[in-house]
Amino acid sequence: MAISLYDASVVSFLQVLGGVAGVLDRGLSHCTDNNIDTNEIVETRLFPDMLPFRYQVLSTVHHSIGAIEAVKVGTFTPPTTMEPLDYAGLQKYVADGIAKLKALKPDEVNALEGRDMLFQMRDFKIPFTAEGFLLSFSLPNLHFHATTAYDILRTKGAPLGKRDYLGQMRIKG
Repeated sequence: MAISLYDASVVSFLQVLGGVAGVLDRGLSHCTDNNIDTNEIVETRLFPDMLPFRYQVLSTVHHSIGAIEAVKVGTFTPPTTMEPLDYAGLQKYVADGIAKLKALKPDEVNALEGRDMLFQMRDFKIPFTAEGFLLSFSLPNLHFHATTAYDILRTKGAPLGKRDYLGQMRIKG
């Protein structure tokens, strides 16, 4: 069975973002139950030289629907500023990203295969094909940022496990 670019990218992005949404929900419940200020979570870093939780969550959307949108125009650039969203704003941002991904049609995404794609950060450039970019750059980055957000919530005591991270798996049946 052949797998399409849509299945390999969008369906995978939806699974990860769905997991992020669930992790955010459980994190909010933990904060509410334990009188933890969610604004403290938003600015938490695992290490001083790492970007905060807010950036990690924003990046999950940027490396999913943002990556598909970038492939359509042929250039992807990392965000230069972070939206100053609170915890609820981050939850909405993820929900909006999921809605945009769900609105994509398989034919629309599959038609992007083979297109030239350029990653650009200031003067630094990396050429890709659309599928090479989505599968070897954006998907690993999506997992990195989702994992980091998960880990920050775990350090704050949120009762999360691997199943929370995995989101809705594509099981047989």
